[in-house]
Amino acid sequence: MKIYTRKGDDGTTGLYGGGRVPKDSTRPVAYGTVDEAQAVLGMARAETERGGELDGVLVRIERDLWVLMAELATDPANDHKLVDGTSRVTAAMVEALEPLIDEVDARFETPTDFVVPGQNRIAALLDLARTVVRRAERVSLPAAADGSQVVPYLNRLSDLCWTLARWQEGAALVTRTAGSSDEPGS
Repeated sequence: MKIYTRKGDDGTTGLYGGGRVPKDSTRPVAYGTVDEAQAVLGMARAETERGGELDGVLVRIERDLWVLMAELATDPANDHKLVDGTSRVTAAMVEALEPLIDEVDARFETPTDFVVPGQNRIAALLDLARTVVRRAERVSLPAAADGSQVVPYLNRLSDLCWTLARWQEGAALVTRTAGSSDEPGS
C-alpha cells in the first residue's frame, strides 16, 4: 500500500467513517490544528526522560488526542459509528485531567502575574503546545457537535499544558512590574 492515494488532489479529504469534504472546511481545520498540537506535545516529549513521569503524562494526552481527532473527523451523519473513549471524547476523559492539573499545580507556587516563556526547552515547548491547543479549541467550536466534550477537553488540556510548563520551569520568570529592572542586561 502506498502512502499517496491522489484522492486529495482535488482539494478534498476523507472523513472518519465515510464522506469527503474540502480540506479547508471546519472539520479538517479543527482536527488538523489538534494534530499540530499533538506534534508540539511530541516535541516536548522528545526532550523528556523516557519512561519518566512527564513522558507518561504526554503519551496519555497524545493518545487522548487521537480520540478527539477521530470525533472531529466524523461527519455528523456518522456520529452513530463513534465509540466512547475510542473515537468520541467522554466527560470522564475531561474530568481525568482535573486531578492531574491539581496534583502538578501543588508542586510549585503558582505565579500571580503573566510569565515570560522560555526558562528551559521543555517548558517553552509546553507553552507552545498550550497556544496551539487554545487555537484548536477556538477552531473546534463550529465542528464539535452539541453536547460534545471536545471543547471542554481542549480547555482543560490548555490549562494542563500551562501547569506542566510552570512545573518544568521550577521558578517562573514573571512579567516585569512597573519600576523593576529584572530584564537581562539591566
